[in-house]
Amino acid sequence: MVDGLTQNWVLKLLSLVFALILWFFVMGEQKLEVGYAVPLELKNVPAGMMVANDVPSLVDLRISGPRTILMNVKPSDLSLAIDLRDLQPGVTSFKRLEERLNLPSAIKVTRLSPAVVDVRLERRKEKAVPVRVVFSGALAEGYKVTSLKTDPERIMVEGAESELKDVNEVTTEPIDVSEVRENFTLMAPLDYRGKFTALKSDRAVEVEVQVAPLVPSKPASNKDKTGK
Repeated sequence: MVDGLTQNWVLKLLSLVFALILWFFVMGEQKLEVGYAVPLELKNVPAGMMVANDVPSLVDLRISGPRTILMNVKPSDLSLAIDLRDLQPGVTSFKRLEERLNLPSAIKVTRLSPAVVDVRLERRKEKAVPVRVVFSGALAEGYKVTSLKTDPERIMVEGAESELKDVNEVTTEPIDVSEVRENFTLMAPLDYRGKFTALKSDRAVEVEVQVAPLVPSKPASNKDKTGK
């Protein structure tokens, strides 16, 4: 029995090695499909311009290919970059983004979403607009605001030209004046939520408020009533 096991052991060993090599080859050539969320980067925005539309920061990518090759693809190696150099204001559509991935030829892109990326470039502008103070609550009964000042009086807003043209003022966050009877000065944060515009520098203004008692109106005399 021992002789039977030891006979032709070299051939049996070679057969086992060949079977293992064949198994690894077959497994390695099996095709798989995997998905990644790939970062999208916009590069070289021209001076004096800005992107004025929503561009996805990630794209959905699915690729297929031999297992052995896919196993060597690292998520950190996958990225998409769109070069905006020398573009003029307006909308530019970028297609065939898969060609920017630099993948091995054996790997096929089965899905890329979005397949087209639109980028709107606009000129970056600035505009000075007045500050409007917003109050909440009510002064103490019998009092009124007699003077209202802000420092600065106007605030600089910057951003996309199309949005900036509709910006006519910047408001403060509500200032509570409930039961106030005296003059006061405070720093009021500005409340501005532009989509493609923003405050250039100031984030708060000094607000000076003066209040005074209401002057009761004098009752009309009998002479005033009769006109005599």
